[in-house]
Amino acid sequence: MSFLIRQTLIYAVPLMIVALAGVFAERSGIINLALEGIMIFGAFMGVMAVRLIQQWGWFQGAYSAGNWVALQGFALLVMVISALLGAAFAMLLAFAAINLKADQTIGGTALNLLAPALVLFLIRIIVNQNTLTMASGDSASWFMIKKSMFGYGRTEQMGFLGQSFVDKVYPATYICIVLFIVLSVLLYKTKFGLRLRSCGENPQAADSLGINVFKMRYAGVGISGALAGMGGFVYAMTTANCSSNGDVAGFGFLALAVMIFGNWKPLNIAGAALLFGLFKCVAASYASLDINGDGVYLLKQIGVSAHLYRLLPYVITLVVLAFTSKNSRAPKAEGIPYDKGSR
Repeated sequence: MSFLIRQTLIYAVPLMIVALAGVFAERSGIINLALEGIMIFGAFMGVMAVRLIQQWGWFQGAYSAGNWVALQGFALLVMVISALLGAAFAMLLAFAAINLKADQTIGGTALNLLAPALVLFLIRIIVNQNTLTMASGDSASWFMIKKSMFGYGRTEQMGFLGQSFVDKVYPATYICIVLFIVLSVLLYKTKFGLRLRSCGENPQAADSLGINVFKMRYAGVGISGALAGMGGFVYAMTTANCSSNGDVAGFGFLALAVMIFGNWKPLNIAGAALLFGLFKCVAASYASLDINGDGVYLLKQIGVSAHLYRLLPYVITLVVLAFTSKNSRAPKAEGIPYDKGSR
């Protein structure tokens, strides 16, 4: 059960943070279908930053000294870098949608096509292969918390809570959870959040009160890009062994489904992300999943094809959207270019 909880969080948290990215953009009035592309770009830039820091010897010095706090500090620094560059990449969508008044769906699709092509092109230039990896070691040895750091022996147990939420856990997961809570409060309990949401509901009314709709929409897309870029790196670090190959397994599109299923509300999004994360966990580790701790791998013994388990998250996405999309209430002005002269 501890393994199931840990793995579910690993898959759910990137979905959660990227779905919130979509909320910020759409609450400001911009449809951000480019979450997948921004995740791919953020994952690449994060892995590239890790590779460079390793080559400079910073990681190795902290690792050799057993300075785990410094290693997590470097991980946080890379998350910030991914967020900043993800925001910069999202500005392409913001400029096209806000200044040029281009179709936002086409703009987002264009970025989704551009990102993997650009990333693969850069990877081929940098390492002359199709996958960019860390310079040395693996993600778990550099960034994962282990019980040995707290003085536990190899055969000692930390108890249920320790095994589930401390041992073999990435601190980046909890950083994202804290960020999710803080930004949810920012969006729904502050003046800035109220102004941002007003631009997605009735931009003309917001403009009549002196709110700069263009600036607020740029802010919404910028925050959206930052969260998606960070989510891309967290996905790469926790599930892809800190590697980038121009693909994030459709997590950006799954995050859009989580956002719609969650009705653009953070609490609902968190629950939906945990649901999808659970099925993603089952799909990825069904063969080694011991649910009751009795040494029986039930899902493996059923004899169902592995392809069916891999299909589960996407089939569940379609089923859930089919039954819930009618009740979803999107921001009224999303996808509509703002014209100051129209009323």
